[in-house]
Amino acid sequence: MHASRHARRACHAPRPHLGLGLRPAAHTGGRGLASYRESREAYTEHIERLPETVQQKRLVERLKAGDCPSPPVYFNTYASPPRPMDQKVEELTLETAGLSREDLLTSLDAAFATCCLHVESRIAALVGEGFYTIGPCGEELLAPVGLALRHDDPAALHYRHVAVAIARQLKSGKSMEEVLLDRARGYAVSTLDPVTSGRHCAIGGGTSDFIVTSTLASQCPPAVGRALGIPLAHHLLQESKFPKDAISFVSVGDGSVNNAHFLSAVNTAEYASARGFKCPVLFGVSDNDICISLHGFGWLGKFLQRLDMPVYEAVGLNILDVHRTTKTAIDFVRNRQRPALIVYRDLPRRFAHSGNDREEEYRSLTDIAKQQETTVIAGACQQAVQEGVTTYEKLHGRYTEIMAQAVEAFETAAAEPKNTSRDYLISTNSAALTPVSEDAGPASDFLQQASKRAKLGNKGDVMRKIMNVTIDEALHGDPGVVYIGEDVGYGGYYKVTEGLAKEYPSRVRDFPPDETSLVGAAIGYSQVGLVPVCEIPYSKYLDCGADMFFEAIIMHWLSNGKSPNGMIIRLQGFGPGVFGGNFHTHNSVYMPPGLDVVCYSNGSDYARGWRYCIEQAKKGRVVMSVDCTDLLNRRHVDPDAKDNDLMCHYPEKGVLPFSSVITRDPKGNRISVPDIPEGATAVVTYGTAVPEAIRVQRQ
Repeated sequence: MHASRHARRACHAPRPHLGLGLRPAAHTGGRGLASYRESREAYTEHIERLPETVQQKRLVERLKAGDCPSPPVYFNTYASPPRPMDQKVEELTLETAGLSREDLLTSLDAAFATCCLHVESRIAALVGEGFYTIGPCGEELLAPVGLALRHDDPAALHYRHVAVAIARQLKSGKSMEEVLLDRARGYAVSTLDPVTSGRHCAIGGGTSDFIVTSTLASQCPPAVGRALGIPLAHHLLQESKFPKDAISFVSVGDGSVNNAHFLSAVNTAEYASARGFKCPVLFGVSDNDICISLHGFGWLGKFLQRLDMPVYEAVGLNILDVHRTTKTAIDFVRNRQRPALIVYRDLPRRFAHSGNDREEEYRSLTDIAKQQETTVIAGACQQAVQEGVTTYEKLHGRYTEIMAQAVEAFETAAAEPKNTSRDYLISTNSAALTPVSEDAGPASDFLQQASKRAKLGNKGDVMRKIMNVTIDEALHGDPGVVYIGEDVGYGGYYKVTEGLAKEYPSRVRDFPPDETSLVGAAIGYSQVGLVPVCEIPYSKYLDCGADMFFEAIIMHWLSNGKSPNGMIIRLQGFGPGVFGGNFHTHNSVYMPPGLDVVCYSNGSDYARGWRYCIEQAKKGRVVMSVDCTDLLNRRHVDPDAKDNDLMCHYPEKGVLPFSSVITRDPKGNRISVPDIPEGATAVVTYGTAVPEAIRVQRQ
């Protein structure tokens, strides 16, 4: 399992087997006298020995000589015996593949750009100007996937699937120069990078593209959330950020199908489909039969037999079959509104996973040499010439042109500014607070109906009942607010949501007990324009969905505010443990930067506070509301005195901002700070500790 964990690294160190010494004196890291091109020239000898450079040189020579082989008849280095190519695939033409001449040339441009960018990223790392070296090592011909998808289909791409992203960008009208420069900015962590503004190197940045970093499969649960959220948003709002017939596309590598995020997402998609819910998600898997150092051993084929969804297979080295099969799979998902999976099989792993990956430790030198001889793009070039779309002379000219443009793009990006201000980075942790009127509150007719439904009393009520009406108010006030969780339909473990599913049957919904998919769905819902409230039964359960939780929060920072995931996460947390062991009385919560955490001590504060929280979530902030189980039905500050001091009336108006400070006297009454007696001891606290502090005051 150690091999898969290495997939998270964004490595930039040169490979040890190159035998590199100290950097030449000319190198200054882009901040001194030497330019990127000068540093590059100083490293000429080492650059020429890079495997990526060697293979690129062979490809250029083949194009110049007009000597590119057809796509190979046999694939899969590790299969024994190798699988023969389907005869129908071998006979494909542009017409039978449904690929236009223009789209074939665009696909080749995307493949060329992907190759050139990958080579230059390794060179940039070598000279100290690039900071990300994971790249496509056989997936260059997946470019037609980006053309088969519509520009308004949301997509989250595996970090190796750069060609798909580039094809989408070229199709949208961006010039090759723009595409190369934007991608180079990511490698050089320039602040002008349109995806992360210099925080990381990631794929994404388009209006329908979602950021994916060096991750195994955490992009998958939100993709299923988007698939479920698009039809729901159109049902509730008559509009969405995406068209009604859009599909959600998400891709991973073959090793990632073993990851819990992928398994969770596939299970939820199949569950939704089995229940008749629309879930138009297409999973894409590129198969080069190795996950960093762990070989596939034929596992992917066996794994796919388990799936309860259509599985399509495309020959990954045949650009025509990639387009034909992808289009077929997309049409199924779009027309049937059901999930499906497509495998791009038999792709070679041409190079090491990243710049410091010691592949000679887990692959034989024979295998390494054989894969490095595989010029993936050559077969597609031969197909284009054979179809009469272009000539080798034009292909040679185009490739060398893009090579030169890639060098120029890196030269420009390396000279651009990088993030150096800690204060600035902190300021982008979350969306700016939005002001909320102090007179905010529901209409009187709603309050009358909700009070009657929840059976609120004239003498005040316990916190649980007021929480119920608070959530009702949020749902009533905005049709885009949805409430999802586990067992929330019948009212939940403590009856906080009792009766709400009956009032809002399509907006208060139960999910299977899988917090990864639950929080992932909330992310997806937010990304299509809904405002999700995601209930986690107990704080300890959040451990099971922690990755999705952190991803929801960090995305505002990572995208420089372009991809917020506004939501409220509600859970049971603080309070005296009463039963159930670790998973039910856990009293710690995660509080990473970018997260707002609230914990109220009474129903009145809860209602006013949630009015504020909902508005912040609508603007993109992630708010975690932690409930104290002990307070839900508690009536008294001092149970022995039967004082009823925790019974509250539902506040018709008013909000409680995050910055509010409430000071109470021994009777629990609010007082202003100047009224605090001189020499008094102040207790700053929240939740269950508030009535306990008041009780101690009285004693």
